[in-house]
Amino acid sequence: MVASALTIAGSDSGGAAGLQADLRTFLTCGVHGLVAVTAVTVQNTLGVHDRSDIPPHVVAGQIEAVAADMGVNAAKTGMLASGEIIKAVAEACDRADIGRDRAVPFVVDPVAASMHGHPLFDDAGLAALREELLPRATVLTPNLDEVRLLTGLTVTGRAEMHEAAVALHALGPRYVLVKSGHLTEDPECVDVLYDGTDFVDLHGPRFATPHTHGAGDSMASALTAGLARGMSVPEAARFGKWFVSNAVANSYPMGAKVGPVSAFWRLAPEEFTPGG
Repeated sequence: MVASALTIAGSDSGGAAGLQADLRTFLTCGVHGLVAVTAVTVQNTLGVHDRSDIPPHVVAGQIEAVAADMGVNAAKTGMLASGEIIKAVAEACDRADIGRDRAVPFVVDPVAASMHGHPLFDDAGLAALREELLPRATVLTPNLDEVRLLTGLTVTGRAEMHEAAVALHALGPRYVLVKSGHLTEDPECVDVLYDGTDFVDLHGPRFATPHTHGAGDSMASALTAGLARGMSVPEAARFGKWFVSNAVANSYPMGAKVGPVSAFWRLAPEEFTPGG
């Protein structure tokens, strides 16, 4: 039977991030992608120009519909748009047995800041994220801007990443994976996984490319795909790190500014022979 993974996220009209990146990653990682759309954005490489949020009861209904009929082996969040949607997602996940100490592992990618570091929630939305979702998370996967918004801590080096992981773990997730992509002065890209007791440093190369749109989504969704296929959290975190390192290495320009990371490195259309 094919494993399935659910993304609860916003749509990116540019196709680089959001649920488009999640579904692309699920496909290339060998799991069937399910979707609960939270918002539709009007965006391209120049920025987000407009947004329409989906009514909270429709978001919750999508989660419950696919969980009841098709089954969910792992789930993740992306942009949740508002405190009302966050509360609806938390309640729907409880009913669908998704979340910490329930049957279905739950990856919370707290998309609380844009790629330029701007907050995407007001104070009420951030409070709902902390109170409603973080305690339900099997794995929390913040970048450094999101660390700052959630904890008030500014991370400028690897040692501070450990401090941030401890502060985030105190908010309730079973594991915290702090992503280091924004430490641009570090010659390596070393993420930190913390389970409340032990730290595991996940080493990876840092590539000299500006084209990194969707990297965080792709790592979290690859981790989710690993969990859906039965990996432990540490195994799935390493898998996610391996996947995103290759995705960034094969990123490509598109549009006027920051291009997307790639899932094409896992595909080989050049090996196809028509009629062969």
